[in-house]
Amino acid sequence: MLESRFSRRRLALGLALLPPALTAGARLLAAPTDAPAATAADEGGLSHSSEAIHQEVIFKGSRERVYEALTDERRFEVVTRLSDAQSLVTAPGAKPTTISRVLGGHFTLFGGYVTGRHLELVKNERLVQAWRAGGWPAGDYSVVRFALAADDAAGCRLTFDHRGFPDGQGKSLAYGWRVHYWEPLAKLLAQG
Repeated sequence: MLESRFSRRRLALGLALLPPALTAGARLLAAPTDAPAATAADEGGLSHSSEAIHQEVIFKGSRERVYEALTDERRFEVVTRLSDAQSLVTAPGAKPTTISRVLGGHFTLFGGYVTGRHLELVKNERLVQAWRAGGWPAGDYSVVRFALAADDAAGCRLTFDHRGFPDGQGKSLAYGWRVHYWEPLAKLLAQG
């Protein structure tokens, strides 16, 4: 019984993570070639206007150090304190930073304002998370992907993608990634 639930859950997660281009491509292949142009209503509700964030950041530090900062709760606590989000971790009722190191494990960041779980962990290469902010409706999760590659000039190139967040929040989230993650992470790496 447990094996059956696990398989269904993995399938549901896998289907939810399929790139929109793949699912749209399958839809287009199934449509007759002489069919009139489809509208949003007859595409089964498929939206072509969802926001997504793509950022690339170069860090003066190895992939190993960047990965550790993102997956080690003590190091990430330093990142939090170097950001302008200190009020979240010192607020009454704030939760401590916790980051599981296992696949499927939970994390709690920024005093509990950000929570989620790990969908994929490839040490020093990739981290994929189901990620949510505290102000979102219950049950709403987005997907974030951190891909790390060696950069000969500086140390580490981080390619970041975020999708599936509530409509209208892209600008705020893009700003938040820069000031709450990338800038303080660069400060931490500069400290040695």
